[in-house]
Amino acid sequence: MANYFLLNKIKYSKNRIMIIAEACDNHFGSIEKAFKMVDLAKKSGADIIKFQHHIPDEEMLKKVPKSKNFKISLYNFLKKNALKLEDHYKLKKYCEAKKITYLCTPFSLKAAQELNKIKVCGFKIGSGEMSDHPTLKEIIKFKKPIIISTGMSVVKEINETYQILKKSKKSIALMNCLSEYPVNYRDLNLKFISKMKEMYPQASIGHSDHTNDIFSTISAVSLGAIIVEKHVTLNKNNNGPDKDVSINFEEFSKMIYQIRKLEVALGDKKFIHKNEWSIRKWAHRSIVTIEDVKKNQIVNLKNVWSKRPGIGIPSKHIPKILGKKFKRDIKKNEILSWKDFL
Repeated sequence: MANYFLLNKIKYSKNRIMIIAEACDNHFGSIEKAFKMVDLAKKSGADIIKFQHHIPDEEMLKKVPKSKNFKISLYNFLKKNALKLEDHYKLKKYCEAKKITYLCTPFSLKAAQELNKIKVCGFKIGSGEMSDHPTLKEIIKFKKPIIISTGMSVVKEINETYQILKKSKKSIALMNCLSEYPVNYRDLNLKFISKMKEMYPQASIGHSDHTNDIFSTISAVSLGAIIVEKHVTLNKNNNGPDKDVSINFEEFSKMIYQIRKLEVALGDKKFIHKNEWSIRKWAHRSIVTIEDVKKNQIVNLKNVWSKRPGIGIPSKHIPKILGKKFKRDIKKNEILSWKDFL
């Protein structure tokens, strides 16, 4: 796995997880709601808020099959609720003022070209476009970081896309993803994240989550994801296409709090830490007498054993003193030292 992902001059790594608030189309075409989502994402502690740029006639036919989780066709929904390019320009400027990174998913080459004109810092590509190689090859020419989700795919398809991405001179990332609405938890296969780290060494590995809770995203971080993306909504009762996979900002804030605690806890070294030494002194065990003993008496397991604190001879050394003689009279429950034996 690549050691870090560089976006908007910030290095994201296992020590600083990139957390993306996926606003998707939960603004329902309202720039005011989109601004509010920016505010709440920033307040929650997200690094990035991501929107979507749809030009319906560029990305789909009018009669594209309808998803089971939504009553109206996606084409009709997007014609009514998609943000315009000028909205994205305003949102990007607003994000800059609020000091949160603006990111956007283009769902067609034209959408990518338009976003590139407003100088976005990178591109997030959805799972549906992961195998759209002609478009990916054109987006790579923009020479910007690219994050791609891998839902609805098999390893062979991810491999093919990875070979194309490797040609980019900018940061690339592959996101483990399950594109179910809602998710069947048995289908999550979160441990595939660990395999992706081995299979795609030039890519940063992340997780794009479509559950409507937070535990799987947190688990993904523990498995090595350095980028996580979570759908957010202002109102979980809104009947949009992403309703079943979105969480509210209160839940999102809780998720970020837990990820920030986790990222500092995921070290891989083992040593005695500074704050452990004082505890070690009393918690470890020393060799002590468990009855009164006389000078020249033979040391055996009836007169010595281990007790706290651990400031004397470590108890693991009991075999070394068995059979020796005591050098002096010693009362019961005294901590012994090496000079107490002949």
